[in-house]
Formats: sequence, C-alpha cells, structure tokens
Amino acid sequence: MNEIINLPPLSTTLQILLLMTALTLLPAALLMMTAFTRIAIVLAILRQALGLGQSPPNQLLVGTALLLTLFVMKPQFDRIHDGAWTPMLAGKLPAEQALARTGAELKTFMLGQTRSRDLTRFAEIAGGGPYARPADVPLVVVMPAFVASELKTALEIGLVIYLPFLIIDLIVASVLMAMGMMMVSPATVSLPLKIALFVVVDGWTLVLGALAKSFGSA
Repeated sequence: MNEIINLPPLSTTLQILLLMTALTLLPAALLMMTAFTRIAIVLAILRQALGLGQSPPNQLLVGTALLLTLFVMKPQFDRIHDGAWTPMLAGKLPAEQALARTGAELKTFMLGQTRSRDLTRFAEIAGGGPYARPADVPLVVVMPAFVASELKTALEIGLVIYLPFLIIDLIVASVLMAMGMMMVSPATVSLPLKIALFVVVDGWTLVLGALAKSFGSA
C-alpha cells in the first residue's frame, strides 16, 4: 500500500459534519482509549471491598474517574490541543489530519500501557504482522489489546486493594463465631472497622495516587 491517493480538501460543511460525528463518539473513545477504564474498575472494586453498597454513588465514582483521567492524561491532551485541534479550528489544518494526529497521540499512550503479549495475540487474530515495532501496529489492533491489558491490570490492582478488607471480614467472622454470636452479621461489625482503617491510612489519597502512578510509563 505504498500508493498515495491525493484527495481534494474537504469543504467546511463536511469538516463540521465530521467534527460533530467525532463528538458523538467521544464517550466510547474515552472508555476505550484513555485511562478511564482502569480507574473506573478499581474504584468500583474498592467500593465493593468496603461493603458500602451504593455509596459513593455511581455518578460520584464516574466523576472521580473522569477527573483522574484528565489529570493522568494531561500531557497527551495538551499535545492534542496544541498540535491538532487548535490548528484545525484556526483553519490551518484539515479536519482529517487533526483526527489522524489525535489518533496517533492516543495510540502512543495506549502502546505504553499495553502488554506485548496482548498486542501480539490480537495482531495474530487480525492476520497482520509480524511488525518490526509496536508503533507499526494498526490502531484497530492496538485498541482491543489495550482494553484487554487495562482490564487485567485493573483486576490486579483491585485484588491487592480487596485483600486487606477480606482479611478484616474473616477475622471479624471468626471472632463472632468464637463468641457464639452467630446471629450477628459479620458485615455489621466489619463495616465500621474497614471504614475506620480506610480513613486512618488516608485511603482515598493512597488509592488515587497509586492509580495515577500506575500510568507512569505513558
């Protein structure tokens, strides 16, 4: 595919149409091409480990995940803003080139978080390759590999967070059984203990900070 096809520049109407179409796809892109997936899953596991039910509510968890995603990916978003969207809005860059630069920047971020084994596996499934470098892998292959890696990483982090609270549940259940208080729900006793431990160790700062640092290779 070394042939270069010269397409005429898009009209302003088509550029606006493409931009509006891209805006409608932003939620899916946010979920699949940024740090949001890992953060949202870990926060959901944390809430489950604490046994808080629906507190914090889903809206608050999603909002926290969005804010931390913006914090983690600020360098990438700054480069996208300065190198793609600002020139496009100023009329100095065609919309298709702006989208290409945006995709390239997100692809670089995703490659930094994707396990090579996942990348190789999806490249084989797609029937492509072998590729000389990870950067040569098409975006359509990088995306599912990135999602698979993010899901695994999120579960690994969630497991580490869950274990201390599970130990508290087991200790409380054993103590209640030894005292013959089998009619008392262990969750009733362990919940305030877990909340107290989480507050004492400044749990939210530790978890959010660890999540932000987990993207350090990007």
